[in-house]
Amino acid sequence: MSGHDNSSQLRSVLPFLAEPAVVRELRRAARGQLAEWHLPAFTEEAELAVSELAANVIKHVGRGTAATLVMEAAGERLRIELHDESYRVPVLGSAVCDDECGRGLRLLADLAVDWGTLLTATGKAVWCELPANPGMRTRRVQRAEAALTKYRRDVDAPSLLRSHSAQILEESATCLIADLLHWVAAKGGDPDGLLDRAQMHFEADAA
Repeated sequence: MSGHDNSSQLRSVLPFLAEPAVVRELRRAARGQLAEWHLPAFTEEAELAVSELAANVIKHVGRGTAATLVMEAAGERLRIELHDESYRVPVLGSAVCDDECGRGLRLLADLAVDWGTLLTATGKAVWCELPANPGMRTRRVQRAEAALTKYRRDVDAPSLLRSHSAQILEESATCLIADLLHWVAAKGGDPDGLLDRAQMHFEADAA
Protein backbone atom coordinates (compact mmCIF):
# COMPACT_ATOMS: atom_id res chain seq x y z
CA MET A 1 0.00 0.00 0.00
CA SER A 2 1.18 3.50 -0.70
CA GLY A 3 0.55 6.80 0.99
CA HIS A 4 -2.04 9.48 0.48
CA ASP A 5 -2.18 12.14 -2.22
CA ASN A 6 -0.78 15.45 -0.97
CA SER A 7 -2.18 17.50 -3.87
CA SER A 8 -5.25 18.34 -1.79
CA GLN A 9 -5.38 18.76 1.95
CA LEU A 10 -8.66 16.86 2.28
CA ARG A 11 -8.21 14.16 -0.34
CA SER A 12 -6.49 10.83 0.25
CA VAL A 13 -5.71 8.22 -2.43
CA LEU A 14 -4.50 4.82 -1.25
CA PRO A 15 -3.82 1.99 -3.76
CA PHE A 16 -3.74 -1.54 -2.33
CA LEU A 17 -4.11 -5.21 -3.20
CA ALA A 18 -7.38 -6.71 -1.96
CA GLU A 19 -6.31 -9.29 0.61
CA PRO A 20 -7.99 -10.04 3.97
CA ALA A 21 -4.89 -9.01 5.90
CA VAL A 22 -4.96 -5.57 4.29
CA VAL A 23 -8.43 -4.66 5.61
CA ARG A 24 -7.08 -3.84 9.07
CA GLU A 25 -4.36 -1.68 7.49
CA LEU A 26 -7.00 0.21 5.52
CA ARG A 27 -8.99 0.90 8.69
CA ARG A 28 -5.85 2.13 10.42
CA ALA A 29 -4.97 4.31 7.43
CA ALA A 30 -8.48 5.81 7.37
CA ARG A 31 -8.36 6.48 11.11
CA GLY A 32 -4.95 8.11 10.81
CA GLN A 33 -5.99 10.26 7.88
CA LEU A 34 -9.09 11.51 9.69
CA ALA A 35 -6.99 12.31 12.74
CA GLU A 36 -4.62 14.29 10.51
CA TRP A 37 -7.59 16.17 9.06
CA HIS A 38 -8.98 16.77 12.59
CA LEU A 39 -12.24 15.01 11.71
CA PRO A 40 -12.71 12.45 14.51
CA ALA A 41 -16.51 12.51 14.20
CA PHE A 42 -16.28 10.39 11.06
CA THR A 43 -13.92 7.74 12.41
CA GLU A 44 -16.22 4.88 13.47
CA GLU A 45 -18.49 4.99 10.42
CA ALA A 46 -15.51 5.49 8.08
CA GLU A 47 -13.67 2.44 9.46
CA LEU A 48 -16.79 0.33 9.10
CA ALA A 49 -17.49 1.56 5.56
CA VAL A 50 -13.89 0.97 4.48
CA SER A 51 -13.99 -2.56 5.92
CA GLU A 52 -17.22 -3.46 4.17
CA LEU A 53 -16.17 -1.97 0.82
CA ALA A 54 -12.83 -3.77 0.88
CA ALA A 55 -14.44 -7.06 1.96
CA ASN A 56 -16.90 -6.71 -0.93
CA VAL A 57 -14.01 -6.47 -3.40
CA ILE A 58 -12.24 -9.47 -1.89
CA LYS A 59 -15.37 -11.61 -1.99
CA HIS A 60 -16.97 -10.59 -5.28
CA VAL A 61 -14.04 -9.42 -7.42
CA GLY A 62 -11.25 -11.61 -6.07
CA ARG A 63 -8.30 -11.75 -3.73
CA GLY A 64 -5.22 -9.94 -4.96
CA THR A 65 -7.29 -7.51 -7.05
CA ALA A 66 -5.70 -4.10 -7.51
CA ALA A 67 -7.94 -1.51 -5.87
CA THR A 68 -7.81 2.06 -4.62
CA LEU A 69 -9.37 3.69 -1.58
CA VAL A 70 -10.20 7.38 -2.01
CA MET A 71 -11.41 9.63 0.80
CA GLU A 72 -12.53 13.24 0.35
CA ALA A 73 -13.83 15.55 3.07
CA ALA A 74 -16.02 18.52 2.24
CA GLY A 75 -18.25 20.44 4.63
CA GLU A 76 -20.24 18.11 6.87
CA ARG A 77 -19.69 15.01 4.74
CA LEU A 78 -16.95 12.49 4.10
CA ARG A 79 -16.96 10.73 0.74
CA ILE A 80 -15.36 7.28 0.53
CA GLU A 81 -14.77 5.56 -2.81
CA LEU A 82 -13.45 2.05 -3.44
CA HIS A 83 -12.21 1.61 -7.01
CA ASP A 84 -11.59 -1.83 -8.53
CA GLU A 85 -11.05 -3.35 -11.96
CA SER A 86 -14.42 -5.10 -12.33
CA TYR A 87 -17.37 -3.70 -14.29
CA ARG A 88 -19.79 -5.87 -12.33
CA VAL A 89 -22.13 -3.58 -10.41
CA PRO A 90 -23.02 -4.80 -6.89
CA VAL A 91 -26.69 -5.33 -6.08
CA LEU A 92 -28.39 -4.72 -2.76
CA GLY A 93 -29.38 -8.26 -1.79
CA SER A 94 -32.14 -9.77 0.31
CA ALA A 95 -31.71 -9.69 4.07
CA VAL A 96 -32.12 -13.47 4.08
CA CYS A 97 -29.60 -14.15 1.32
CA ASP A 98 -27.88 -17.40 2.32
CA ASP A 99 -24.41 -16.40 1.14
CA GLU A 100 -24.67 -12.98 2.78
CA CYS A 101 -24.75 -11.28 -0.61
CA GLY A 102 -25.62 -7.65 -0.18
CA ARG A 103 -24.89 -7.60 3.57
CA GLY A 104 -22.12 -5.03 3.16
CA LEU A 105 -24.27 -2.88 0.92
CA ARG A 106 -27.18 -2.97 3.37
CA LEU A 107 -24.83 -1.85 6.14
CA LEU A 108 -23.46 0.85 3.86
CA ALA A 109 -26.98 2.06 3.11
CA ASP A 110 -27.70 2.24 6.86
CA LEU A 111 -24.54 4.25 7.58
CA ALA A 112 -24.50 6.64 4.64
CA VAL A 113 -26.62 9.62 3.69
CA ASP A 114 -26.05 8.59 0.08
CA TRP A 115 -24.21 5.86 -1.82
CA GLY A 116 -23.93 4.37 -5.28
CA THR A 117 -21.76 2.92 -8.01
CA LEU A 118 -19.90 4.66 -10.83
CA LEU A 119 -18.45 2.92 -13.88
CA THR A 120 -14.95 4.13 -14.68
CA ALA A 121 -12.53 3.69 -17.57
CA THR A 122 -10.88 0.77 -15.77
CA GLY A 123 -13.76 -0.74 -13.80
CA LYS A 124 -16.05 0.76 -11.19
CA ALA A 125 -16.13 2.74 -7.97
CA VAL A 126 -18.53 2.05 -5.12
CA TRP A 127 -18.93 5.21 -3.07
CA CYS A 128 -20.74 6.49 -0.01
CA GLU A 129 -21.06 9.80 1.80
CA LEU A 130 -21.01 9.81 5.59
CA PRO A 131 -22.35 12.59 7.82
CA ALA A 132 -20.43 14.12 10.70
CA ASN A 133 -23.48 13.35 12.80
CA PRO A 134 -23.22 12.71 16.53
CA GLY A 135 -26.74 11.31 16.31
CA MET A 136 -25.32 8.16 14.69
CA ARG A 137 -24.66 6.74 18.16
CA THR A 138 -28.26 7.41 19.14
CA ARG A 139 -29.39 5.53 16.04
CA ARG A 140 -27.31 2.54 17.13
CA VAL A 141 -29.02 2.56 20.53
CA GLN A 142 -32.44 2.79 18.86
CA ARG A 143 -31.67 -0.15 16.57
CA ALA A 144 -30.47 -2.22 19.53
CA GLU A 145 -33.60 -1.40 21.51
CA ALA A 146 -35.82 -2.40 18.58
CA ALA A 147 -33.97 -5.72 18.22
CA LEU A 148 -34.14 -6.40 21.97
CA THR A 149 -37.85 -5.53 22.08
CA LYS A 150 -38.62 -8.05 19.34
CA TYR A 151 -36.41 -10.67 20.98
CA ARG A 152 -38.16 -10.31 24.34
CA ARG A 153 -41.52 -10.61 22.59
CA ASP A 154 -40.39 -13.81 20.81
CA VAL A 155 -39.29 -15.41 24.11
CA ASP A 156 -42.47 -14.27 25.90
CA ALA A 157 -40.62 -11.91 28.24
CA PRO A 158 -42.20 -8.71 29.59
CA SER A 159 -41.86 -5.69 27.33
CA LEU A 160 -38.99 -3.26 27.79
CA LEU A 161 -41.42 -0.64 29.09
CA ARG A 162 -42.26 -2.92 32.04
CA SER A 163 -38.64 -3.97 32.67
CA HIS A 164 -36.84 -1.18 34.48
CA SER A 165 -34.23 -3.40 36.12
CA ALA A 166 -30.79 -3.00 34.57
CA GLN A 167 -30.01 -6.58 35.56
CA ILE A 168 -33.05 -7.92 33.67
CA LEU A 169 -32.19 -5.88 30.58
CA GLU A 170 -28.56 -7.02 30.65
CA GLU A 171 -29.62 -10.66 31.00
CA SER A 172 -31.91 -10.29 27.99
CA ALA A 173 -29.18 -8.63 25.97
CA THR A 174 -26.74 -11.40 26.97
CA CYS A 175 -29.20 -14.08 25.81
CA LEU A 176 -29.69 -12.24 22.51
CA ILE A 177 -25.93 -11.99 21.95
CA ALA A 178 -25.53 -15.70 22.78
CA ASP A 179 -28.23 -16.61 20.24
CA LEU A 180 -26.47 -14.48 17.64
CA LEU A 181 -23.19 -16.28 18.32
CA HIS A 182 -24.92 -19.64 17.89
CA TRP A 183 -26.36 -18.38 14.60
CA VAL A 184 -22.95 -17.24 13.36
CA ALA A 185 -21.39 -20.60 14.28
CA ALA A 186 -24.23 -22.49 12.58
CA LYS A 187 -23.56 -20.51 9.40
CA GLY A 188 -19.88 -21.44 9.50
CA GLY A 189 -18.72 -18.10 10.85
CA ASP A 190 -16.29 -17.22 13.64
CA PRO A 191 -18.08 -16.20 16.88
CA ASP A 192 -14.85 -15.01 18.52
CA GLY A 193 -14.00 -12.87 15.50
CA LEU A 194 -17.50 -11.41 15.58
CA LEU A 195 -17.09 -10.44 19.23
CA ASP A 196 -13.71 -8.86 18.51
CA ARG A 197 -15.12 -6.78 15.68
CA ALA A 198 -18.14 -5.74 17.73
CA GLN A 199 -15.84 -4.68 20.59
CA MET A 200 -13.73 -2.67 18.14
CA HIS A 201 -16.80 -0.83 16.84
CA PHE A 202 -18.07 -0.19 20.37
CA GLU A 203 -14.73 1.18 21.59
CA ALA A 204 -14.44 3.45 18.56
CA ASP A 205 -17.95 4.76 19.25
CA ALA A 206 -17.30 5.24 22.96
CA ALA A 207 -14.08 7.12 22.20
